[in-house]
Amino acid sequence: MFNWFRKKQEVLQFADARSAFAHACSIGYTPLIGGLVPALVEESGGMNRDGERTFMVSLAAPEGELKLWSCTLKGAPGYPEEGDFVGFRVVTIASDLPEPANLIGYIACRLQPLLVTGKGWAVGENFTPENIKPAFRPL
Repeated sequence: MFNWFRKKQEVLQFADARSAFAHACSIGYTPLIGGLVPALVEESGGMNRDGERTFMVSLAAPEGELKLWSCTLKGAPGYPEEGDFVGFRVVTIASDLPEPANLIGYIACRLQPLLVTGKGWAVGENFTPENIKPAFRPL
């Protein structure tokens, strides 16, 4: 009854991960600390001795695709595969390093090729370990 004043949320469904990533590139996400940037997994680098899995990803940056190596964290409940549409969580931006190595973060989740206007990309699977606390930001 009280949904009369709510705006209808437009949902964009994409055929696959590549078309969703192409749309994300057309939007051009600015990497911000704590932000989630859409990315596409290009190749797997395997697991390191600390239990982190490394991946070459392409980020949807304002200038277009930005390729960098990233990883899932130790204790992650899952990991992506090549060709997956994922969310890269920016932890910090190191001003003393050249781009794209200055973006320090990890692969936080697999994204569905579904964009909800006003809310963002739908999360398909979470790769963030339970021991990582979400950032608290007061309003």
